[in-house]
Amino acid sequence: MLSSTDGWTVCAAGHRHWGRAGAAGLLIHRDGVDGPELLLQHRARWSHHGGTWGTPGGALHAGEAATAGALREAGEELGLTAADLVLGAQSVDDHGGWAYTTVLATPARPFEAADLRLDGESDGVAWVPKARLAEVELHPGLAATLGRLWLLMRRAGSEA
Repeated sequence: MLSSTDGWTVCAAGHRHWGRAGAAGLLIHRDGVDGPELLLQHRARWSHHGGTWGTPGGALHAGEAATAGALREAGEELGLTAADLVLGAQSVDDHGGWAYTTVLATPARPFEAADLRLDGESDGVAWVPKARLAEVELHPGLAATLGRLWLLMRRAGSEA
């Protein structure tokens, strides 16, 4: 069922974006054996930027806070709950009239990608080490903001 804010909108730069009230997602990260790792979702081929790897996330509902929307989307797409995560800093990618908010998060308990329940918006999910990010095709929005997100993770105490 589509919410009243599901749908396309155009930002001030003329780009099409999904989510008429903006969008949000979680960038879940942990310290791995070989350095920092990101939990990335392999987006279903039928979805916008399908086949790329990105954060679980999507359109915000009318009046919904970015954190609540990011948690809701992670629940829908991966089966994660607020109890599974420790939320951190936020980064807003403002396009003028439309914005995507990335909420940083770390696991509250250990879990592996194979433990997660995927919905039809995901073709897979994996912990991807920072050193191997160049081996996967990143969602263009994540690729464009990743430098800023690494800085936020570093400030938060991660060894990113």
